[in-house]
Amino acid sequence: MQPFIFSLAFTFLLSSCSLTSTTFIKPGEHFELGNNQHGSFKVRVKNISGHELSIWEAPIDGGRHSPVIVRPNQSVRIKVDKDTALKIENKQDKEAAVKLRVTGDTGLSMGYNKIKG
Repeated sequence: MQPFIFSLAFTFLLSSCSLTSTTFIKPGEHFELGNNQHGSFKVRVKNISGHELSIWEAPIDGGRHSPVIVRPNQSVRIKVDKDTALKIENKQDKEAAVKLRVTGDTGLSMGYNKIKG
């Protein structure tokens, strides 16, 4: 019984340090991950849409850097600095979907915003 409890506790500990999600993004919107104060994190993004998506990092005190274009079925790994958001933009006229796996600090805000001009 003890090995089972240890195994269960170890599995819970590992899973509490990461999060996985399939995230849908409406046309003309971007998904924001980590637009709050937090530590660094790593994210694996897989584009499961039929069109390209734009990804960039945005420090919460302003700015924008490290743009990446992710093609359909392509995966990218991104290390995001503390207090920096990751933004995934859908400029197309069809809904987009991504699979996310986040490790590191997972106390991240999540939300959607319309693409500006």
